[in-house]
Amino acid sequence: MGLLSRLGRDSRLLRIATYGEPVLREKAIPITEVTEEIRELAEKMTTTMYENETRGIGLAAPQVGVSLRLVVIDTSSDEPPPPNASPGELLLEPRMPLVLVNPEITGVSAATSVYHEACLSIPELSGDVVRPVTVRLKTQLLDGEVVEIECGGLLGRCLQHELDHLDGIMFVDRMDEEDRAEIAEDLRILERQAKKRLSKGRR
Repeated sequence: MGLLSRLGRDSRLLRIATYGEPVLREKAIPITEVTEEIRELAEKMTTTMYENETRGIGLAAPQVGVSLRLVVIDTSSDEPPPPNASPGELLLEPRMPLVLVNPEITGVSAATSVYHEACLSIPELSGDVVRPVTVRLKTQLLDGEVVEIECGGLLGRCLQHELDHLDGIMFVDRMDEEDRAEIAEDLRILERQAKKRLSKGRR
């Protein structure tokens, strides 16, 4: 694949693709084998997630210019889990950061909630998004273990946000029409900046 040669093998941090770059609208392809290159990509993604200007809690491969179904996530907290923590929070958060290979959501709750979301690929913009309260996650971990479990709280929210990226969907697509209209010009500016950068052959 030549992933790391394209991204800069010697760099610890990867550049975050921003709104308007085509890779963010592609449907990412499944990973057929966890190679050393995939492991190294996951490590760089995790470092990039942690060391971004605002500490991220999740990052999908398309956000670093790689159209693969790979996500890194860390929604862990120093606080004890709440009494209503989901099975996924109890199982997965103590093991974070996690690398999710070919993750998918196989079910969602009827109940929904509103949360103010932001994204490393849409700098300085945020907005309210309605999503299911809990989801059922099925994923392979980097060591080959397959997990299928119900996830709620910040974990459930983050999973929905990051897995959307794997299908070319961004949180602004899920904002209501009125709220999105308020940031429409900001999005157009980001899109023009991305096109200008790409036209000059810069990533």
